[in-house]
Amino acid sequence: MNSHNKNIVCMGEAMVEFTRVERQKGEALYIRGLGGDTSNCAISAARQGANVAYLSSVGNDQFGNVAMDIWSKEGIDVSHISINPGSPTGIYFIEPAPEGRNFTYYRKGSAASKMTLTNDARALLSGEVILHLSAISQAISATAKELSFDAIDLVKQNGGMLSYDTNLRLNLWGLEEARSVINKTAAQADILLPSLDEARILTGLNDKEDVIRFFLKFEPEILALKCGNEGATIIFEGRVEHIPALNVNAIDTSGAGDTFAGAFLARMVQGESPFEAARFAVAAAGISVQGYGAVSPIPNRKQVLEAMTT
Repeated sequence: MNSHNKNIVCMGEAMVEFTRVERQKGEALYIRGLGGDTSNCAISAARQGANVAYLSSVGNDQFGNVAMDIWSKEGIDVSHISINPGSPTGIYFIEPAPEGRNFTYYRKGSAASKMTLTNDARALLSGEVILHLSAISQAISATAKELSFDAIDLVKQNGGMLSYDTNLRLNLWGLEEARSVINKTAAQADILLPSLDEARILTGLNDKEDVIRFFLKFEPEILALKCGNEGATIIFEGRVEHIPALNVNAIDTSGAGDTFAGAFLARMVQGESPFEAARFAVAAAGISVQGYGAVSPIPNRKQVLEAMTT
C-alpha cells in the first residue's frame, strides 16, 4: 500500500445544524454549526495538515453559503463543489432529550442528494487520490448511490484508493438494502472503517472477533474497527493491534468516528504506518468527545500531539 502524498477527497452531504440550548427558563437559543459525516472527516483531516478537497452540491441559499464559508476557512478545496439553484441545502435541528438528543432532518430533495459528477469532479477523481465515502453518502438517494459507484470506478481506474466508513442510518434506508450496498462497497475498499456498535446491527454478529472476521472477508488492505470508548483495533498485513481510548470525560460523542477517520487518513498520507496513524486518530477522537457538536471540538495536530505526550 502506498498512501503517502496522496490527496484526500471526501464526498457526501453536509447539512447546516441548529442545536437548541437553554438560555434561560422559557427561552431557547439555537447555535448554528455544520454536520455531515464526510464533511466532519474532511475538516478533521484538514486540521491535521492534509491536503483535502470536498465533493458535494449545495443550494444557492444562505445555508449553502454557510457551508462553503466554513470549508474555505478550514483550508479545504471547495472548487469542485457544485451549486444547485433549484434545490436546497439540507438542515437539521438537535433538541436535548432525557435519553440524549433528538434529531429532526430537512434534507429530502437536497442539492447533495441530486449531485452529479461534473467534468471538474471527474478530473479531480482521476488523480491518484484517496476517496473517502460513507454509507450515508449512498443512502440519501438512489442518485447518490449510483454516483458513489461511478466515483469509485473512476478512482480505481486511475490508481487511487477507497476509504469507506460503513456508517449505518436506518432512518434513510432498510437494513437489507443497507447490507447489500455496504457489502458491495466494502468489497472495493482499500481502507475499511466500520464502527463496532453499528457493525453489530449490520452483520447480526455480537462478538467483536466475529465482526472482525466478517469484514476481513472483503480483503481490505487496512481494517480499522472503531470501538468507541474502547479505542480501535487495526489489522494490516496480518498484524492486529488494539489501541485503547484516552481516559476522558466524554460529554458529546457526535462526530468522534469522523474525527478518527479524518485524522487517520491525514497521518497515513503524511507517511505514518496504519498503527501509528491509528494511535494519533484515537487520541484525536478522545479530544473531540470533550466538547459539544461535531466540528468545534475537532482538534488540530498540535493539540493531538500534546495529548499523546501527557
